[in-house]
Amino acid sequence: MADEGDILTDLNSQGAPNGADNQPVAGVISQYIKDMSVENPHAPDSYQWTDKPQVDLQFNIGANQVNDEIHEVELKINVNAKAEQGSIYLIELSYCGLVGMRNLPEDQAHAFLYAEAPRLLFPFARRVIADATRDAGYQPLVLDPIDFNGLYVQRLQAQQAQAAAQGAPAGDA
Repeated sequence: MADEGDILTDLNSQGAPNGADNQPVAGVISQYIKDMSVENPHAPDSYQWTDKPQVDLQFNIGANQVNDEIHEVELKINVNAKAEQGSIYLIELSYCGLVGMRNLPEDQAHAFLYAEAPRLLFPFARRVIADATRDAGYQPLVLDPIDFNGLYVQRLQAQQAQAAAQGAPAGDA
């Protein structure tokens, strides 16, 4: 029976047999808060407000290439809670992850960057938002799960429909 050291050595060996070293690989290397702002502009007065807050949630995904095999995926989450009397709190979070990809076709790499990596990062960003609202003195805001793969497919379909509409000859129905 092999001990743990042998297994790790085998996994990290150079030149896998039968061309296995060309297998597609993708994963999260690390994750971190890149930028965060929490504003509680009307405290302590806002703690006395009885109106149910209206929460506006804005979400964006970006990716930047760091080198040939590493990209930074960024989840930008903006939460603005307002009441009739004014703003209760505002949270702006830029939560990032370094993801590594090797031997992935272009379409699969794009899907990993804009669907799968955000899905992997989101639970951690969600916790940061919940902690920030709690630390600001309010009930933790627990964001609903997001179907990143579904959103990715919708976005691709919308882009394809737009391209088809722009490429259609004039006068076509």
